[in-house]
Amino acid sequence: MVTIGGTGVMVLGGLAAAVVAVLLVLLTHRWLGTVTAVSVAGLLWSLVAIALVTLVPTRPDVGFVPAETRSETCSWDYGGPSGAAFQVLGLDQRTLNVLLFVPAGLFLVLAVGRWWAGVVLAPLGLGLLAAYSLGIELTQLQLARLDRACDVTDMVDNILGAGIGFVLGLLLLPVVRPWRVTRVQG
Repeated sequence: MVTIGGTGVMVLGGLAAAVVAVLLVLLTHRWLGTVTAVSVAGLLWSLVAIALVTLVPTRPDVGFVPAETRSETCSWDYGGPSGAAFQVLGLDQRTLNVLLFVPAGLFLVLAVGRWWAGVVLAPLGLGLLAAYSLGIELTQLQLARLDRACDVTDMVDNILGAGIGFVLGLLLLPVVRPWRVTRVQG
């Protein structure tokens, strides 16, 4: 049996994804402009980071959770006890779930803010971030090996985080102005 998991795997995966994101910026900044290239790469990196944090088992020694003992439904106990039981850097699980999705919402707005179609793409993207959160929770429900729990509180917190990032992106958009592209002559 191969075991994988723990924060080390999550961090290593996040670093590998960051290297790929930097390479993506280097490959696309000439055509997209620096702000848009960084935003697209940042959005893709944040989606990978979210998957790593939410779908990699928290410990490598989790083992198998028998299908008979896994939960059959998502928890509808909004704000239930799990939020206080898990802490990182003094932040509880609910705060971490919000913060996890903020970069995705922010990078989403900056990635599509260059084009007029961004008026449609940004809200659509926010809806897709909500669907991504739902997909993660349903995956956690179905894959007992993860030893994770599907929880409506997580979905609400994730969507709140994406919304906060979305608003921050809207506030930052006029400052960074991704529509101003200086093309490299060559």
